[in-house]
Amino acid sequence: MDIFIKVIQLIMSLSLLVILHEFGHFFFARLFKTRVEKFYLFFNPWFTLFKFKKGDTEYGIGWLPLGGYVKISGMIDESMDKAAMALPPKPYEFRSKPTWQRLLIMVGGVLVNFILALFIFWMITYTWGESYVSVQSAKFGLYYNDAVKELGVKDGDIVLKVGNEPIVTSQDIAKQLLYADATQMELLRGEELITVEVPSGFEQKLLAAGDDFLAEIRLPTVVDKVLPDSPAAKAGLLPGDSIVSINGEESAFFNDFTKLIVNHKNETIQLGIYRADSLQTLDVAVSDEGKLGFYNRFDTSYFEVSRMQYGFWEALPVGVDKGFSILVSYIKGMKLIFTKEGAKQMGGFGTITNLFPTTWNWQAFWFNTGLLSLILAFMNILPIPALDGGHVLFLLYEMVTGRKPADKFLEYATMAGMILLLGLLVFANGNDVFRAFGK
Repeated sequence: MDIFIKVIQLIMSLSLLVILHEFGHFFFARLFKTRVEKFYLFFNPWFTLFKFKKGDTEYGIGWLPLGGYVKISGMIDESMDKAAMALPPKPYEFRSKPTWQRLLIMVGGVLVNFILALFIFWMITYTWGESYVSVQSAKFGLYYNDAVKELGVKDGDIVLKVGNEPIVTSQDIAKQLLYADATQMELLRGEELITVEVPSGFEQKLLAAGDDFLAEIRLPTVVDKVLPDSPAAKAGLLPGDSIVSINGEESAFFNDFTKLIVNHKNETIQLGIYRADSLQTLDVAVSDEGKLGFYNRFDTSYFEVSRMQYGFWEALPVGVDKGFSILVSYIKGMKLIFTKEGAKQMGGFGTITNLFPTTWNWQAFWFNTGLLSLILAFMNILPIPALDGGHVLFLLYEMVTGRKPADKFLEYATMAGMILLLGLLVFANGNDVFRAFGK
């Protein structure tokens, strides 16, 4: 059921983005009286799920959910309609329009996706405001993955700066270490101020670690809710119990607890717990998944949550700034895919699906839709033949030189671009398969 909810969110999100992206091309094409032969959500090789025709345009839904397309008359694209291109140009065709009009038609999809993303972040900011946990307010400091600990960082430390950038949230630490080529970190350990060096290429070690987190707020292990018929319920664990040890080994913090418990699958362990200020022990049978069956308490007395609400127009600059910040971080991260470890982190539809939560959450849905809209805009504007950016590159060349690239060259370039994109698609989704089953 969890994966079903994720997939439904992904399909809804991508369908919205693809339709609006293609509408961007469609809008400018119709504005300049250019004929659009087809407008499709999803691809339709061999057969179509649904279609109808209105005017000169056939609208439909394909069966292959890898995107969508508009087929514009007189344009060399992935359809490779060589027969139509061999005929004399007609006034309503793409190739008959001035260069500046063709350029706007090609950037229309990217423009719509970019504006849509900023609008989504504006509306998210207006509807839900902003909330974050400042790392400096964390009573018990932060918990770090093993790669960060190799730098000399210890659980409980509070990161104040990475490079020259002050740290506000735990996510800021990851951004700076991965994208900013920082050379040092400034920490607070109790009352002591400490500086640790960050070696060159450390981001590769972080990627190789493959952890889902880099740093997060450290919380005590306090039972919030016990699942019915779980090992925890059968052992008599109760809400409010504070777990402090496993088989005598200290595990007062939840991150330590989860790391230790998986080493005791299908075993009976002894938990040390505090119940009503009294230290007690409980024997609990661990499941074959390394779990006991309870939710940890997210107690806000251990940190401060900063919340801000904005009026309709107040939210606009905040949302736009958030969109630009996300886009800049994504672009900075692109350099990592050209490294060995970065290439391993590339993901396809499985990775995108995992962006969405297992329970329906409109805020998360719209945030991920805004994120994907920015990614779709950026990826499509890359100067790769068969993408919008490839067409834009050739149009800019034509505007600068006054010479249009030969049709045969455009055909070969488009074919090469399609092969490259297909290869990247197979590689990225292959990474997903390997991560799911290879280990």
